[in-house]
Amino acid sequence: MPDHFVAEILEGELYVNRRPASPQARATTKLGMIIGAEFDLPSSGQWLFINQPELHFGEDVIVPDIAGWRRSRMPVVPNVPWFDLAPDWICEALSPSTQRLDRFKKMPAYAREGVQYAWIIDADLQSLEAFRLENGRWSNIAQHLGDAVVRVEPFESLEIKLANLWR
Repeated sequence: MPDHFVAEILEGELYVNRRPASPQARATTKLGMIIGAEFDLPSSGQWLFINQPELHFGEDVIVPDIAGWRRSRMPVVPNVPWFDLAPDWICEALSPSTQRLDRFKKMPAYAREGVQYAWIIDADLQSLEAFRLENGRWSNIAQHLGDAVVRVEPFESLEIKLANLWR
């Protein structure tokens, strides 16, 4: 695939989409910076975050916008082209062209693989939804809009000003 496309394989079907548009890319970049500054520095060291990692789950190949692993499960980032260890947390940035794939194909795959938390952000709607995996199913644990100031699992010790993601 050309660099400006993301290719994913789910349930044996190839999905090809353009990389996120600038509002979505900016929101995920800022979110990664905010969370990473608190949880992925040598001083805190609780998590490892990677933007757009390639995840291989059996025959499925999935690329979340951000993925995070607890350091207790992945102490160092291996030098590999893809990861087969499911992350503990993912974030997907919705766009009109990917929202069905993100919600109806990728979310079930993340649940099947045991990802514990999933966040979905929508820069156009200025929204954040958060989910926790409970008994193999997603439970909605938070929905926030606009300029809300939030604390959301698994990073509830951190106050996040959503307005910072949209500007």
